[in-house]
Amino acid sequence: MNLQMCDLKGQYLRIKDEIDAAIHEVIDSTAFIKGKEVGLFQDELALYLGVKHVIGCANGTDALQVALMALNLKPGDEVITPDFTFIATVEVVALLGLTPILVDVDPSTFTIDTQKLEEAITPKTKAIIPVHLFGQCANMDEVMRIAQKHNLYVIEDTAQALGTDYYHSDGRVAKAGTIGTIGTTSFFPSKNLGCYGDGGALFTNDDDLAAEIRSIANHGMKVRYHHDRIGVNSRLDTIQAAILRVKLKYLDSFNKARIEAANAYDARLKPCSKVITPARAKWSNHIFHQYTLKLTGADRYKLQKELAANGIPTMVYYPIPLHKQKAFEPYREFNLGRSFQVSDSLSSSVISLPMHTELTDDVIKYIADNLLEVLKE
Repeated sequence: MNLQMCDLKGQYLRIKDEIDAAIHEVIDSTAFIKGKEVGLFQDELALYLGVKHVIGCANGTDALQVALMALNLKPGDEVITPDFTFIATVEVVALLGLTPILVDVDPSTFTIDTQKLEEAITPKTKAIIPVHLFGQCANMDEVMRIAQKHNLYVIEDTAQALGTDYYHSDGRVAKAGTIGTIGTTSFFPSKNLGCYGDGGALFTNDDDLAAEIRSIANHGMKVRYHHDRIGVNSRLDTIQAAILRVKLKYLDSFNKARIEAANAYDARLKPCSKVITPARAKWSNHIFHQYTLKLTGADRYKLQKELAANGIPTMVYYPIPLHKQKAFEPYREFNLGRSFQVSDSLSSSVISLPMHTELTDDVIKYIADNLLEVLKE
């Protein structure tokens, strides 16, 4: 079998006519920047999420950076993030002269440990960036309780969980990214809602913040050639917006296909004592941007090598936790004495299997059977 971690070609072929028509319409219009499709997509995504404002930008990293800029934080202000995440979450904190404070994650959901989060707060703490990792939400009731108690901003990193439902303890249901001060996401091609290049967006219910975000992402302008503040050039281009408009119509069905694939993996792999299948948090559904196992008493390198020999790709998200990355050596003094036991353990034990919308039962069986054969006791 010619397997892939993410089958973008297969997904494209299913909606090819709609995608091609959308792209050609933009080309015919020649409105490649700030064309009508951008505004239409922002409105449609806002309606889907149940949020007042969606502002497109160039990529998910820019979304995080613009969010922090809009909050007017000052150099030396501390921003708390989980240690077990992609570097972009923390990279933007350092780029803006802020101080990244890393905390460990929950061993079951891999999202930020809210007890460790509260312990890390100091008088310099100004914001929290919870990451909705691999497709399910962090414990946002607790995050928001802590943030309100300490008067902190919350920026939700929703790059891997767009479309996830969060179940508040009072019975309310909200989409990931719409609960904190600002939500951010990425439309990188492999995301659950991915474009055919780079793209990102920010979400907020705050009118003033939305205006500030739009200005920052457009060179600090609110009126053309009137620059009220230092900004950046970060736009979602029209072709990508047109593609995303098509794919947004299918997002719920795409996520449903991922959930069904994950359930099929679970059924085949749960009996194996050497793997721990992904946990489902009680406060969130899981839309499986990644299907990530924890190995127990198994050689990950050997497993990857033998699966690859049978045409089965795997990935490790993430092999080095952020507190051990060379780039963050200048910030280690701020994280001394803090335990990262869970992040260290996950980095040495997790492995992700192919996960996408085109997985069939036969493919899942082939992957699972090969994995179980390698791991058999």
